[in-house]
Amino acid sequence: MTAETSPATAAVPTDPQALAEAVATAMWARDRAANALGMRIDEVRQGYARLSMPVRGDMVNGHHTCHGGLIFSLADTAFAYACNSYNKNTVGSACTIDYLAPGKEGDTLSAEAIEMSASGRTGVYDVTVRDSAGKAIALFRGKSYRISGEVIAGLDAAKA
Repeated sequence: MTAETSPATAAVPTDPQALAEAVATAMWARDRAANALGMRIDEVRQGYARLSMPVRGDMVNGHHTCHGGLIFSLADTAFAYACNSYNKNTVGSACTIDYLAPGKEGDTLSAEAIEMSASGRTGVYDVTVRDSAGKAIALFRGKSYRISGEVIAGLDAAKA
């Protein structure tokens, strides 16, 4: 069996949308943090992801607003799904976040990650976090760096 037809690569879709969805499914199966925070993948395609997260009572800080670290986690997770959507292992190399307004308990936040640039091993992604009313509450910019390996092949190799 050649590398092109090995079991690890046989199930990798070639259609860009199907590939992005398969990568998201593979990542989600291992993403214990996103699952524990109640996040949901709402949409994914190559270079793009939109995730949401309900703000639970155990997510509020001393000001009774959503903890900034959890807003960051939602934005960072959307960033991860967008930049890994090509099935190339990609990690964050730097990121910033600007908080514009608080998230509130009982609200569902949505983070939309959009690829702004991708060249060689690096990329830049902008993520907007919005509340249920569609108001922007945070702006996140992530810089990605592609490392060796593939998301789906890595999952298959880990099962072997």
